[in-house]
Amino acid sequence: MSTDILAVHRSFYEAVESGDVDLMAALWVDRADTSCAHPGTVAVRGTPAILRSWTMVMAQAGYLQFFLTDVHAAFAADGAVGVVSCTENILSGLENTTNFVGGRVASTSVLVLRNRRWQFHSRHASPVIDFEEEGD
Repeated sequence: MSTDILAVHRSFYEAVESGDVDLMAALWVDRADTSCAHPGTVAVRGTPAILRSWTMVMAQAGYLQFFLTDVHAAFAADGAVGVVSCTENILSGLENTTNFVGGRVASTSVLVLRNRRWQFHSRHASPVIDFEEEGD
């Protein structure tokens, strides 16, 4: 079960990296109570609005690559609800440039098992702030 949910979770990042709007749409449950909070924003509610927000993110990103660490899956409700948390190590850059920037985001996704297929119901991502310890 955990390998299935992790494969769907990874497909989410593949959709973002490749700008595949159709794949992104297939990954989300079509419901009014879905939610997605992008880093630094309030939650977007409802699948159509979530898909529009991801389409805008993908259209504005020239280059976007995710390296996932600390990936963990847990299950509830007799295995019908799964929670995947991870750290997204992101490399991004504008199109036709050699200048790249990196960042880290902590992400938690709630997926539901519907018709023997995992789909996203909710996602929340927050920037990770690295606090440097001051020396003596």
